[in-house]
Amino acid sequence: MPFYQRGNVRIHYEEAGSGFPLMVIPGGGLNSTIAGLKTSHPFNPLDEFARDCRVIAADLRNANGGESSGPVEIDRPWDAYTDDHLGLMDHLGIKEFIVLGFCIGGPFIWNLIKRAPGRVVAGVLTQPSGFRPTMPDLFYQNNIKGWAPQLVERRPEVTLAQASQFLENMYRKNADFVFTVSRDFVRACKTPVLILPDDVAAHPYAVAMESAHLAPNAQVSLYPWKANPEQIQLALRHIGTFLKANRPAAAARPLAAAAQ
Repeated sequence: MPFYQRGNVRIHYEEAGSGFPLMVIPGGGLNSTIAGLKTSHPFNPLDEFARDCRVIAADLRNANGGESSGPVEIDRPWDAYTDDHLGLMDHLGIKEFIVLGFCIGGPFIWNLIKRAPGRVVAGVLTQPSGFRPTMPDLFYQNNIKGWAPQLVERRPEVTLAQASQFLENMYRKNADFVFTVSRDFVRACKTPVLILPDDVAAHPYAVAMESAHLAPNAQVSLYPWKANPEQIQLALRHIGTFLKANRPAAAARPLAAAAQ
């Protein structure tokens, strides 16, 4: 169980395979863990893409059931997690990478592209989360019930009020679209993205498709794509083709080499 340590942040991660780096952000909201890839996702990228990619996945900071931990940064919730994602790539000596994210990974991918456009060469947004006007408080309520109480129980220095304010800033302060970036940002984004829409409460089809229409270098997989194993295999072929088409011809450049 390898860990990356940065100050008082400790991130558990796993790797599989070799080739161009593929960062994977599991779904599950703030309880996003590597273990969840094996039990509650349509497919496990650590298994599916290890033949062609160096697949890297991590437990989200402070996820219940995970091994990653760190401060609850109330004033910058999305960016704190993005610090962890970029910090892990720095720790591994990886400059450029593709990122594939489920659920909450959608907003994280947009934030990664915003924060590190020269490093994220492409993104795969799989059943991405987004704001649904008919259920405006869905994510706050899900997490104040399903994430905050267990966190407070095991971390006595964190109060429920602090966890609530963290969620307030994360999901209510910018309650629109994909939470982390604006429509204007997506409209101007040149990074290639592949979007696999879903249509459950937390993964609105309308937001996924609006993102696809706005982003100038977007592709959309078939929908529905996970109703049966045959459809999932078609989606995996599309993802595999997208990954091969968008990885640079040269191998990933280590950070030290890239700086020379």
